Amino acid sequence: MPMDALIALRAAGVGLLLDISAGQLPAVLHWGADLGEVGPSDWEALRRAQQMPVMNNGVDVPLRLALVPEGRAGWMGRPGLSGSRGGRDWSPRFEVVELEVDGQPVTVGVHTSGAGSVRVACRDEGAELELELLVELTPQGLLRTRAGVRNLGAEAYQVDELLVALPVPGQARELLDFTGRWTKERQPQRLPLVMGEHRRENRRGRTGADAAHQLCLGTRGFGHAGGAVWAVHTAWSGNHVHYAERVNTGQQVIGGGELLLPGEVILGQGEQYLGPWVYASHGEGLDNVAARFHDWMRARPQHPASARPVTLNVWEAVYFDHRLDKLLELVDRAAEVGVERFVLDDGWFGGRRDDTAGLGDWWVSPQMWPDGLDPLISAVKAKGMQFGLWVEPEMVNMDSDLARAHPEWVMQTGGRLPVESRHQQVLNLAIPQAYAQVRDQLSEILRRYEIDYLKWDHNRDLVDAGSAGSGRPAVHAQTLAAYRLMDELRAVRPGLEIESCASGGARVDLEVLQRTDRVWASDCIDALERQQIDWWTKQLIPPELVGSHIASVPFHTTGRILGLPMRAATAVFGHLGIEWDITQAGPEELAVLKGWIDWHKQHRALLHSGRMVRLDWPDDELRVHGMVDDSGGIFSVAMVAMPGPMGLGLLPLPGLEPQARYRVQVVFADQIVQLPQAWQAAPIELSGAQLAAGVLRAPVMFTDQVLVVEARRVRADTES
Repeated sequence: MPMDALIALRAAGVGLLLDISAGQLPAVLHWGADLGEVGPSDWEALRRAQQMPVMNNGVDVPLRLALVPEGRAGWMGRPGLSGSRGGRDWSPRFEVVELEVDGQPVTVGVHTSGAGSVRVACRDEGAELELELLVELTPQGLLRTRAGVRNLGAEAYQVDELLVALPVPGQARELLDFTGRWTKERQPQRLPLVMGEHRRENRRGRTGADAAHQLCLGTRGFGHAGGAVWAVHTAWSGNHVHYAERVNTGQQVIGGGELLLPGEVILGQGEQYLGPWVYASHGEGLDNVAARFHDWMRARPQHPASARPVTLNVWEAVYFDHRLDKLLELVDRAAEVGVERFVLDDGWFGGRRDDTAGLGDWWVSPQMWPDGLDPLISAVKAKGMQFGLWVEPEMVNMDSDLARAHPEWVMQTGGRLPVESRHQQVLNLAIPQAYAQVRDQLSEILRRYEIDYLKWDHNRDLVDAGSAGSGRPAVHAQTLAAYRLMDELRAVRPGLEIESCASGGARVDLEVLQRTDRVWASDCIDALERQQIDWWTKQLIPPELVGSHIASVPFHTTGRILGLPMRAATAVFGHLGIEWDITQAGPEELAVLKGWIDWHKQHRALLHSGRMVRLDWPDDELRVHGMVDDSGGIFSVAMVAMPGPMGLGLLPLPGLEPQARYRVQVVFADQIVQLPQAWQAAPIELSGAQLAAGVLRAPVMFTDQVLVVEARRVRADTES
């Protein structure tokens, strides 16, 4: 008897209805706001209500859009599965053979759950293929799904593409996603969804500085606080796809998957290709969409439980000049201002004296470090700080012992080396011997030294990324090998934390964050640029995982000069750090720096666990965002350009409890406000409703300055 079931999942105001009619692939009847309890009569009514009419000049049966869209059903958009056996079996007709809800087998009827998981196994006996679909609705209302295909036949089957697609109602017609480049990551772009496909491909072999990051489709004019939004994120650190599509039958979908290079996945008998998780979030406004991602990440068992340590990274302080006396002076200064983690960057290993040589030779340089890293690590530990080390395990310089001994381990195709980038090539970790050498060398470093943290870099795109000899593409295998290497190194030193850095913010995705504890949002630490880069990075990633540093001036990547209050007030809203030779700072600067670090430590419980709110301000010169919880809120008010008339307008502070009362005061106002308003001179008390309505007069600030506002909840006598 064919499967005939409806699966209803509900959590945190979100509902998902999966329809499996007559054993066909699951179709999403609804994904969006919770519809309440669903019974058998509702199921039949919903099926009939949503059934597509038989259109003139269309197929003679109602068109059915599956979670993995099928061309054989008459869907004229992009099919979910593309592949063949030498041109055959390219249009399979799958039937459901197994269905599980929360691990229990089901067959017919309506099955309801709160948050829950669904597994669907489907088969085409003629094509000798099996399709597996996994769907989860988390307690936070975040939806995630993935698909896998298995070859049951004796002849090889080539997978060209496997996508999952989620339907979105027709009233959502405006797209938001992101682009960028090195030092200018996650730049938003909005456009209408028109007929056809909006497809964002990334072929860089890493997530990419120009990645879509999160593809949002919403009602026209949606913002941070309002408008219905549906969003997807493909969790994969290699080549990948995000897409939205609207067809002439009025249906529209958003989805994603891995972008496979030609011949990259060819399945032998019994082998399976499992695509990446595609995460999906729905809510009223972008902040609600972001909150589901943040809440889900914070609920993971591996999410960092300890306070995020204030970090000093030495790169912009010393670059490749690793003189012990200088570094020890930095250690002393770092401890004085309250740093909790000290990170030694590039240049400690092999023949690495600049960026042209040494990558791949993972041993401590006896020339630079005749006594090993012990003197530095001992000094760091004596000051009560953690010690971190920079690595780039997936890369190699041709001027290295590794490349000279094993040039065949370098990724290449066509009998030629790829064009160099940053004087380096890519080490093919899919080769077992190459993987083992890197793993063993880094494991020895972790066993030999007390290392708490790895800054894991990835400084070039993958071009001509094939395996020497065969020449076949190897990005898929390389991505899996990088994940495996991270997992194995963490097993060598339990408690080890890893930062995902890739030329700055070019590897920021939810799959790498299953094994890392921080992302480096950008190599640009210019606070003005970071006001936007960090703002949108947090659309996906919670603030406590976004590295945000106070840098030296002029900024390394822009040449701009900004005052310390602007630099500090921007950085304290992430995982705070320093990228600055503070041995050159004077006593007054160090005192101000220490003041901000002390303030951050005092408030980081809220900054790193609260709910993010962002203000939809009509002009671009003012950026207002904050973190709120039951205790109150902390808000950043940044003047990022010369203010126009709205610069003197009324300033809402959103997200607080409407009926509660709050004591509102300004942090470090005397350093940054040009013409203080009356409310900034002394604390005032207002309700959350009043603050959200906009009763505060916006401050007149110098350009490129930030005002930090605290709103502490005032407990009434009746409150515990």
